[in-house]
Amino acid sequence: MKNHILLFVIAILFVGTFNIKGQKQKPIRLAVAGTSHGHISFILDRPDKGDFELVGVSEDNPELAERIANRFNLSEDLMFSDLEEMLDEVNPEAVVAFGSVFSHLEVVEACAPRGIHVMVEKPLAVNMSHASRMTQLAGQYNIHLLTDYEISWYPTTMKTLQMVQEDDFTGGLRKAVFHHGHQGPVEIGVGKYFLEWLTDPVLNGGGVIMDFGCYGANIMTALTAGKKPESVTAVTRQFKPDVYPKVDDEATIIVSYPESQAIIQASWNWPFNRKDMEIYGATGYIKADNDQEMRVRNEEMKQEQQKFVTAADVEVYVDPFAYFYDVIKGNVDVEPYGLYSLENNVQVVKILDAARQSARTGETVIWEE
Repeated sequence: MKNHILLFVIAILFVGTFNIKGQKQKPIRLAVAGTSHGHISFILDRPDKGDFELVGVSEDNPELAERIANRFNLSEDLMFSDLEEMLDEVNPEAVVAFGSVFSHLEVVEACAPRGIHVMVEKPLAVNMSHASRMTQLAGQYNIHLLTDYEISWYPTTMKTLQMVQEDDFTGGLRKAVFHHGHQGPVEIGVGKYFLEWLTDPVLNGGGVIMDFGCYGANIMTALTAGKKPESVTAVTRQFKPDVYPKVDDEATIIVSYPESQAIIQASWNWPFNRKDMEIYGATGYIKADNDQEMRVRNEEMKQEQQKFVTAADVEVYVDPFAYFYDVIKGNVDVEPYGLYSLENNVQVVKILDAARQSARTGETVIWEE
C-alpha cells in the first residue's frame, strides 16, 4: 500500500508530461477568461510543468489588463479584450475562468460550442438558472466542466472523505459542521477589481453566503455521495453594513438530510482566516483543523489522537490544474459527486439558492427535485 501511494505522488509531481503508460503527452493549449479574481496568480504564476501552454488571456478592462500583463510579464500577443475573439484566434483546448461568478455562464456559452473544456473558480454559478444552462451546454457539446475549491487540494479533506466513506471511522455520518471564511475581503486587503464583484449581489449572487457557504455544501455533497437534502434553513446578517452595504457578511446554513445534518458557518467576521470542519458519527469524530492537521477519536480509542496528513499519505491532487489536465487527457475519471464534479456543484448551487430564499423569507425551504 505504501509503495502504491508513493508511486501515485511521484505521478502527480510529473503529471502533464507522461500518461499512465509512460508515454510523453502533448501540452494542452490553455487560455484564461477574465483576470479580476484574486486567485489569478494560481495559474499565471504557476511554474511551467510541461502540461499546459498558455496561449491567451482575455480581459475587457483595459486598466486591469495592463496591470496583469505587467505583473506576470505577459506578451502583448497573449492579451485580448474580447473572449470570443481570443477563442477563435488562439484555438485553446481548455479555458480557466477567473472573472466574476456571474461571468461563468458567458464563458461556458462561448467555450462549449467550440468544444473547449472549462474549469471555473468556486462556486459554479450565481443561481440554478445559470447552472442548468451550463450543465445543458456541457452535455450537449461533451466538454468537461469542473469547479475548483482550495479545500479540494487539502490532504485532510481527502483523508476525511476516505475515513467516512471507505473506513467508516465514525460509525456513519450524523453531523458535519463547517467553518469557512476570514476577517472580510476589505479587511484582508483584496484587490479593488476582485472586491467590486465579490461584494455585488448580482455579480457574486450574494456576499459571504456565496463566497464561503459553497465550501461546506461542496464537501457535504461529496461526503453523502450526492444524497438529496430534505430541507435548507438559513440566516444571514450584516454585521458591517458600512463596509458591505449590498450583501451579507455572515451566514449560517442548516442542510437537513434523512440521516444527517450539515451546519455551514460562513463568515467575513472571523478573527482569523479559517477553513476547518468537524465530522461526527455514532461512534467517532474527525476534526480537520487545516490542510494537514486533524484530530480524531472513535470508540476504539481512549483519547483523541492528532494526525498530520500530507499528499504522501492520501491520493490527492495538490494542484487543481494537474487534475484538470489529467481529466482532459483521460488519465483519470471525474468521480460522481466528487469535489470538482459538475453533479456535485450543481447541487451546491441548488443548496445556495435555497439558503438565500430561506434567509430572505425567514422560512425553511423544502427540497424539491
